[in-house]
Amino acid sequence: MNRFNQVLLISAISMLTLVGCKNGEQSATQTSPSATATPASATSEKTATTTVKDDNFKGLLAVVSNTQTAVKAGDFTKAKQEFGKFEDYWSKVEDGVKKKSSKTYNTIEDEADKIQGDLKTSAPNKDKVLAALQSLNKDINSVAKP
Repeated sequence: MNRFNQVLLISAISMLTLVGCKNGEQSATQTSPSATATPASATSEKTATTTVKDDNFKGLLAVVSNTQTAVKAGDFTKAKQEFGKFEDYWSKVEDGVKKKSSKTYNTIEDEADKIQGDLKTSAPNKDKVLAALQSLNKDINSVAKP
């Protein structure tokens, strides 16, 4: 009788172990189809990422354009305010720009710093700031293209 109880106990533990293993397989099986992306959803995600990237580059170019307009009008307070938005957009695309072209990335960083510094002076040089903004615009456009 004692031997029968031991066999029964071992059998019960074995069955519980097997049931636990089977449940683990089911949950792994259930999550893997959703983890695998279908070609349509992968394309959709790529399109969404591209759209966000394009929007951020459009935002950068709008900041530069609005800053140029303010500088041309001689409104350096507004130009400073507009250019203050540059970093918000730049931070979202700078890693991609750096991967695409480290040289252009460094040029954009330098130009942005230069423009920001020029706009902080008490009497910014209009022509100098406009030239830097034009150069910045050209560089952003060169890396914004796919």
